[in-house]
Amino acid sequence: MVTPNTDISDNTDTNTTALRQQPQGHIKVGEIDQLVNKLLQLESALNANIPTTLWISDLHGEGDRFKSILRGRFGMLYQTCREALPNTFSSEKIQYLVRIIRRNEYFKDEAITMDIQDTILCLVEVLKYKISNRMYQVHEIIKPEFRDAITRLLAGLPVPDPIFEEEIISRRLIAHLSVAIRDILLDRIEVVGDIFDRGSQPDKIIRILSSPYYRGIVDYVYGNHDILWMGAASGNLSLIAETLRITCRYDHFELMNRLKFDTRRLAEFASATYPAEKVTGKFKARTDLGRSMEKALAIIQFKLEERTIRDNPEYDMSSRLWLEKLASMLAAGDTKGLNDNHFPTINREDPLALTDEEQEIIDDLAQQFATNTKLKRLLGYFFTDGKTYHIHSNTLNIHALVPSTADGQFDEFMGRRGKNLLDNIQDMIGRVGKNYLEGKQQVKRDQDLFFYLWCGPKSPFFGKHAMKTFERYFLLDPESHVENTLYWKDNMQTKAFKKKLLEEFGVQRVVFGHTPVNYMKGARMASEDGVAINVDGGFAEAYYNRGHSLVHTPHQLYGIILPTPTEIKEAMQKLESAPLDIELIDEFSHPMKIRDTIEGKALMEQRDKIMQKIREFATINGHGQTSTTETAVRD
Repeated sequence: MVTPNTDISDNTDTNTTALRQQPQGHIKVGEIDQLVNKLLQLESALNANIPTTLWISDLHGEGDRFKSILRGRFGMLYQTCREALPNTFSSEKIQYLVRIIRRNEYFKDEAITMDIQDTILCLVEVLKYKISNRMYQVHEIIKPEFRDAITRLLAGLPVPDPIFEEEIISRRLIAHLSVAIRDILLDRIEVVGDIFDRGSQPDKIIRILSSPYYRGIVDYVYGNHDILWMGAASGNLSLIAETLRITCRYDHFELMNRLKFDTRRLAEFASATYPAEKVTGKFKARTDLGRSMEKALAIIQFKLEERTIRDNPEYDMSSRLWLEKLASMLAAGDTKGLNDNHFPTINREDPLALTDEEQEIIDDLAQQFATNTKLKRLLGYFFTDGKTYHIHSNTLNIHALVPSTADGQFDEFMGRRGKNLLDNIQDMIGRVGKNYLEGKQQVKRDQDLFFYLWCGPKSPFFGKHAMKTFERYFLLDPESHVENTLYWKDNMQTKAFKKKLLEEFGVQRVVFGHTPVNYMKGARMASEDGVAINVDGGFAEAYYNRGHSLVHTPHQLYGIILPTPTEIKEAMQKLESAPLDIELIDEFSHPMKIRDTIEGKALMEQRDKIMQKIREFATINGHGQTSTTETAVRD
């Protein structure tokens, strides 16, 4: 028997002579079926509907709430049932079905006239809708015990009478259908940054997203608070002080304990140097120890970050240099503009100098950041999976902005603009991440850059002219606290800049977070043309405690205004679904296909190359007629 790769040079057939003469790289006879199979797979993929995708942003450590809302799929279940079932179904009936799917069991509701058979048939319709939208195989999503019955129901074929007549069987079938619907409800999750800070459970969120169940379907874009922690992990000393200052500001001692940080030395120094009764600045920690530690870390942070600013004049951040001014005010006794005048570690002659105790503390914390295995597992997810931006289904996903100028041009930083700037930053983060995970020495310039990315005016993660931490802590004048937003928001109101942005990245929309949108004051997620969408709805308790999610199905693009924890609790007590508000952004007359996306263009290029090879083969072999060589292979 002749194998596909056997030398066929002894065959004198004209076609095989042509095959012997084909240039290197042309396919051999036995490869044609493999190419055809690959071609058909690509065609099927191109004609499949786009994945149902969820966007969420600025989770800020709210781990329990994130887990709860993720379990309910951020309101997608209701909307999916609404799309799958007839328009005659009332909202109450849809909510009833949603509760059954969430609870994984059938129950009766006196206000809803649906028996157990009606419920099964409705769930089958929802499952059929999801399967028809994507290339799912029934055997992949249904357990073997009910696979045959559900397959027949999906195909509209008769099923055994006990399916509907024996309640225990009907209830088990409903449980299987509910699990299957939930499992395929969501294809991809786009997280647009900021897991850390504010809330106490960023570690829980990272563990969920990086778990085997979710990791393969999650795309992660860094937020500025993630950059802060990553910069601290790189060894940037001011960011180490700042990460823990913010942690103390919210009294998240349990988080530090879970991460196995030893803060005893810091706590002893802070309590002795900054006793709570002398902490009169605008510090937020509720506990005495938290306030003392918050202030101690703030002073260390300010000293270290001013060194970074002086070492990098190209950052153009000299307006942030406050310590020499503070030293002069203290020396002159001119403290009328301050709300706090207790600065025992500020050297009037050299205000940037750390005391011996401060140096020991920051060295100790830096060593812990470098060697903490729990933290490394968490931040390893960012360094290996995260991106400065991500493009999915014709949409640019960024955390805050692409730096721009007042006249609507891309702003320049480090000699780069637009996409080039973000790509360059990604390269730097990749270098730092590799060194961090392998325990290698970092480049100081890279460490310093993380500070700028955290709070610099041209950072794609920040977007304000300054971060006024010092002023908010110590200056009485409220005007000095104002952080002016730069040009992104205004530019995104203009057609010219949006066109420029879309062309720069080759997309049709841009989704971003970073700045909370207050739905309760009438603010909308999307611009009127649906091109610019802000998905930061203030998820954390420190903001509006509400949040947004954005959902893109083959049929619609819509925003969901998430319920508050109070609304969720009240709904659970009533055995109801929490109220959801929907912002419809776009509808599609025909389901969107993979071929309509950026990803589809790449698949089309693969398909065209394969088709070209197949046509070359057909030309050599008589335009697709069976050659004697093929006959020989069969024989």
